[in-house]
Amino acid sequence: MRTVIAGGHGQIALRLERLLTGRGDAAVGLIRNPAQADDLREVGAEPVVLDLEAASVDEVASVLRGADAAVFAAGAGAGSGAERKTTVDRDAAVLLADAAAMAGVRRFLIVSSMGADAGATGSDPTMSAYLRAKGAADDAIRSRSDTLDWTILRPGALTDAAGTGRVRLAPHTGRGSVPRDDVAAVLVALLDTPGSAGLVLELVAGDITIEEAVQRAAVR
Repeated sequence: MRTVIAGGHGQIALRLERLLTGRGDAAVGLIRNPAQADDLREVGAEPVVLDLEAASVDEVASVLRGADAAVFAAGAGAGSGAERKTTVDRDAAVLLADAAAMAGVRRFLIVSSMGADAGATGSDPTMSAYLRAKGAADDAIRSRSDTLDWTILRPGALTDAAGTGRVRLAPHTGRGSVPRDDVAAVLVALLDTPGSAGLVLELVAGDITIEEAVQRAAVR
């Protein structure tokens, strides 16, 4: 399997790339900064320098052609303003989806956020902008069922604790946290489970193995 991952130098993406290449898959990470390329090579991934805030859909599609799946794991990151939440968390996700459709790559996973909502409001303007951008991206992905076999993953608060391999994964889980290790492992399991297409799933730490949690979610 060849998987192209947007936000290839992100903390979840690097974990995902290591897992995929560790089992013999090919992982391609899209990055903006050429200085990050060696970090991707260290986990076995192929770095491709491509700025999703500036690239055309044709340019992105050219990288995706021949891939089996695309994963959007990019984000503007802490400290970025509302404008970049829009251009990265929303617009870049939509760009990757459009490029995947153009390239004939149907399997599409997006790492969203618990609470994502295109109409989100709140006392923290930056967080509200983030949740709106994620929600709008999710809405756009859901509207592409004719061209994409999509799954939207909405983790709770992310931690750097060691993964446990046990989670709660469901359309609604309630608030909670989850190690980034386990988010990456869930993404791998979702990629391996075609029946998870068309699902919006929240993810927090739990007491069910990742494999069982994904299989349960895929039974509809």
